Amino acid sequence: MRNPILICLAYLLIYTGCHQAHHTQSEEATFSVTRPIQKDTLVYRDYVCQVRSSQHIELRALEKGYLQNIYVDEGQHVKKGQLMFRILPLIYQAEMQKAKAEVSFTEIEYQNTKNLADSNIVSSKELALAKAKLDKAEAELALAQAHLGFTEIRAPFDGIMNRFHVRLGSLIDEGELLTTLSDNSRMWVYFNVPEAEYLDYVLSKADGISLPAVKLQMANNQLFDQEGIIETIEADFNNETGNIAFRATFPNPRGILRHGETGNILMPVALKNAVIIPQKATFEILDRKYVFVIDESNTVQSRQITVDTELPHLYVVSEGLTTDDKILVEGLRKVKNNQKISYNLLIFGEILSGLNGMHAE
Repeated sequence: MRNPILICLAYLLIYTGCHQAHHTQSEEATFSVTRPIQKDTLVYRDYVCQVRSSQHIELRALEKGYLQNIYVDEGQHVKKGQLMFRILPLIYQAEMQKAKAEVSFTEIEYQNTKNLADSNIVSSKELALAKAKLDKAEAELALAQAHLGFTEIRAPFDGIMNRFHVRLGSLIDEGELLTTLSDNSRMWVYFNVPEAEYLDYVLSKADGISLPAVKLQMANNQLFDQEGIIETIEADFNNETGNIAFRATFPNPRGILRHGETGNILMPVALKNAVIIPQKATFEILDRKYVFVIDESNTVQSRQITVDTELPHLYVVSEGLTTDDKILVEGLRKVKNNQKISYNLLIFGEILSGLNGMHAE
């Protein structure tokens, strides 16, 4: 008869041996390691921006009177020369009729005087005086016509009407704001750039580096479907902020952008000899980023790094790493400082191929 105690001891030894073997296999796990790469690359830096119409003006009354007609509506597209408002023109019509009558009267006087002068009945001075009266009457007629024209407010260019500040029948003073008009076919986007990044930009252009157009990220986080060109940079830096204003121009064929919108400009910046690592090779402690570096004895050591720019799935590192370092890219939570590991050294491109087809520019 078999001893039950001996059987239990045998099972216990077998279990303990399997557990120890499994523990040994875990300690001997092989980790994936790679080296940072160094290359010229292109990154996009974002800046808060303000969107403005290329033409955005105030429409004001040129004469005093009652608002007689409104021919457009708020938000309406208008064409250049289109009649938008009319101020009650009765007084100015009467002035123009009076001026016309005065022109007719002085013209008759001038013709009579001219006939007499041709017959040497009156002197040439009297003829000149009659001509001067006619010229004065014609000038007063032109002035009356101008005053009458001021009662009609027409669009100076194609654009979109804004909110009305007056209503039909309102008594309007000379110079009173009626509405604003925006030409949104092209949009000017303003954003402020720090001095160091301004210098990077202008030096890149001076070196003949061709940079892509800027992009606009709208308030809904979507990219605007047109690209912009940086056309102007202000002359002076703001001494309080240390920034300088850039202006980019975007075509707006579908009229999506409107005056007063906000967003973010994505401006391309060329980086020379940038040190690049996968984002998944990093971990954070108190808002500082670290990586695990493997030394010559295959021992893991944590090292703080400074990230200059974030790319999709990648970081551009400005301090803490060189291309000679080996960094852990997988199993960061399974290792500790001063732990020896076994690893496979992967080519950086092999890691990128697994990041959704991502590639470095």
